[in-house]
Amino acid sequence: MKFLIVDTYYQKFLDALYSRIPDLHLKNYESQKNVLFDQCFGTSDFYSVNLINLGCEATEVIANADMLQAMWCRENGGNTDARSIWERIKQRLPINQTSGQHSSRLDILRQQIRKAKPDVLYFQDLSLCPPGMLSECKNDCRLIVGQIACPLPPHDYLRSYDLLVTSLPNYLEQFRSMGIPASYLPLGFEPRILGLVGLQPKLYDCSFVGGFTPWHSTGTLMLEEAAKRVHIDFFGYGAESLSPASPILTTHHGEVWGLEMYRVLMQSKVTINRHIGISGRYANNMRLYEATGCGAMLLTDQKENLNDIFQVGKEVVVYENVEELCSRIAHYLKETEEREGIATLGQDRTLRTHTYQTRMEELIKIVKAYV
Repeated sequence: MKFLIVDTYYQKFLDALYSRIPDLHLKNYESQKNVLFDQCFGTSDFYSVNLINLGCEATEVIANADMLQAMWCRENGGNTDARSIWERIKQRLPINQTSGQHSSRLDILRQQIRKAKPDVLYFQDLSLCPPGMLSECKNDCRLIVGQIACPLPPHDYLRSYDLLVTSLPNYLEQFRSMGIPASYLPLGFEPRILGLVGLQPKLYDCSFVGGFTPWHSTGTLMLEEAAKRVHIDFFGYGAESLSPASPILTTHHGEVWGLEMYRVLMQSKVTINRHIGISGRYANNMRLYEATGCGAMLLTDQKENLNDIFQVGKEVVVYENVEELCSRIAHYLKETEEREGIATLGQDRTLRTHTYQTRMEELIKIVKAYV
């Protein structure tokens, strides 16, 4: 099968990368894309590389990386509007919605889909394309799949997909009740991260890497209370939304993405995870696999399906409230051998069971039933 995977990246990450590498926007399309993938942001090229290793054709598009996409358009004879956008990007002139940024993004993406003609058109961002565009895309592919584990877009967006995959069992139930074909696909970890980051010293007793947004409000309140009682090194986005008096800000070290994030996790003896409200009763997020894969002892919120993913108490540790969170941080920082044993078993489990190669094997089986 031939896959075209469409993803979007955090805009601040893209802006920071292109600012850090001043001539990146002038490099050819493949060179720019390789630099972006080398950062290991999000799922990077983990899907396509593992699909290729399993005998499929696969490529990825980062639909909101405007400089990258405009270069594709320039190299592939795209339309005049898109080329004019590239000229503005090349000169680092501002592009906003009124000058056609969004429509140009979708136009370039539409051209890429038409050129690729994949068997499976796979979207990582279900809010990217309006339903009308997805209807048009069905002329150029055999199956349109959307993957989601974040707040839902409007239902007419969801109904535009031939198949939805999700790591959230509660979403699975919801989609099927709407009459939308849906399958369960957990997230995972890419083992080559370990070689890219290399061995790291344990610099942080206890870390938290994540977001502070309205979607995270309940977890943020708990972390603020924990920060009053124990030392936690915080990393992540959305800190500007916190109260100036928030104890999190005292030990907040800024945003970390991609390899920087993995490095922090590898440098942590214990790292805290918490899910946002849409997860309900279920464990599902990427941090489960990123933290354990990097060899930190994972301290995560209790969820009813967690034992299906890890052996609780042996491969990961759980908490149900701030008192348990703080007491377990203190206990496992004191009990070095016990902590390191759990971290080792958690990492072994992830590298054995929860890799992206395993996930892509599962994905191929899922889509074959629909293609």
